[in-house]
Amino acid sequence: MQLQLDALKLDYVSILPETITSVVGVVIMMVDAFSKNGARRTNATLALIGLVATLAALIGLWDGSVTSYESFAGMIRTDHLRLFFSGIAVLSAMIAVLLALQFLRDESLPPGEFFSLLMFGTCGMLMMAAAGDLVTVFLGLEISSITSYVMAGYRRNDLRANESALKYFLLGSFSTAFLLYGMTMLYGATATTNIEGIHQAIATGRMPFPQLLLIGAALMFIGFAFKIGSAPFHLWTPDVYEGAPTLVTAFMATAPKAAVFAAFLRVFTSGLSVTSTPAGDYLHTTWVTALAIVAVLTMTVGNVIALNQRNIKRMLAYSSIAHAGYALVGFVTGDWQPVAFYMLTYTVMNLGAFAVIQMLARTGDQKTEIADYSGIGFEAPGLSFLLAIFLLSLAGIPPTAGFMGKFYVFKEAWNNAPNLHWLVVAAVINSIISVYYYLYPLVVMFFRPAPDKFVKPRVSLPVAIALAITVIATFYLGILPNGVFGLLKTSGPAAVSQRISIGR
Repeated sequence: MQLQLDALKLDYVSILPETITSVVGVVIMMVDAFSKNGARRTNATLALIGLVATLAALIGLWDGSVTSYESFAGMIRTDHLRLFFSGIAVLSAMIAVLLALQFLRDESLPPGEFFSLLMFGTCGMLMMAAAGDLVTVFLGLEISSITSYVMAGYRRNDLRANESALKYFLLGSFSTAFLLYGMTMLYGATATTNIEGIHQAIATGRMPFPQLLLIGAALMFIGFAFKIGSAPFHLWTPDVYEGAPTLVTAFMATAPKAAVFAAFLRVFTSGLSVTSTPAGDYLHTTWVTALAIVAVLTMTVGNVIALNQRNIKRMLAYSSIAHAGYALVGFVTGDWQPVAFYMLTYTVMNLGAFAVIQMLARTGDQKTEIADYSGIGFEAPGLSFLLAIFLLSLAGIPPTAGFMGKFYVFKEAWNNAPNLHWLVVAAVINSIISVYYYLYPLVVMFFRPAPDKFVKPRVSLPVAIALAITVIATFYLGILPNGVFGLLKTSGPAAVSQRISIGR
């Protein structure tokens, strides 16, 4: 019996972050059930304490001398990829909690359910980042997705929110079916669901049904592509982002996407990146080629359609699609670090932009048309200036985080994938195109006449703290990124088996 337990490697410390978030989610539900008036501040405090404890647990697991280790029979993998992407998810959740205090009060929505859903969703995201097995990927994805479906329709009396939640649920379930069916195909091909085991099976050629390998990889690729909102699987994104409450949109556009990218990297650049066998080399070349094509299509579709958007939430939805394409460029570097840094920069500037939009949109997202922002640069100069900073960062203007994120990804892709220089050129061209629609709201804010009656939004202390964190991070990552670069460089390519290129 003891030998069996030792073989399972039941290291409970390795799942401490997931344990904390799930337990705190349950505690919030209990507190809310026994409180008379919702206890908004109490629930938010519990959520923040839980997230700080989770972040502390992640820091405790970080060890620069250890690349990775498995626990729970390979279901959980602890490495720097997991810890960095988990940190992004926790940071997003913490900022969402700060923003939620004013949002829930202004909207008169029940706080307990929201904060518990936020904690459970974060738990699922942490599980995806820690996945060492396809089963763990699926469990984390489902936990995260289900909470996102509910949060998208959290404003229950709003028909737009209900519509967005239903669309998200239906299309999300459809994509999950693709992902799960792809997992079964990979299991049929390799006789294992362990990601490292899949890699070894392909590398040694010991596959019961190798003909299922490409089919399984294609189906999983489609499932992941939907979850990150890449073209041509992006159609749900603008409707869901526009209909969901702005706070929920901010969270959905950052934390879940970062977690899916972590699982995407883990499965494809670690499990399915093999060139030592004919079957592995063919699979490797096929999925890298498909990824490059999808990246260009995603960037182009997102940026071109965003040019015609007059609703700022829909504009940022298509912007999110384009940024998913930029992040996909990082896959061809063969390392996870460029993707991780890009997702960190994208998270802080996107959360900041949506935080300002939430303040300006008012209760029920009444004002989300870009025309509603006419002249507010002088009526609400503080918020307008912050929104301008975040939009310029999203456009990639120095000295902001957006510029440094794109520069790092494009430089690494150019240096490490010589056969894919055309991909980097396409990414740079798309980045130039995006400048137009990011600058348009600035023109409206500062060069159009203000309305006769303008109600200046009130910014609470928690929202001010959230905005301060995001704007400081935006400039820090753009001006002084060496600290984060050093952290990433000491991590090593823990989850990636080799450099990626085409035409070997």
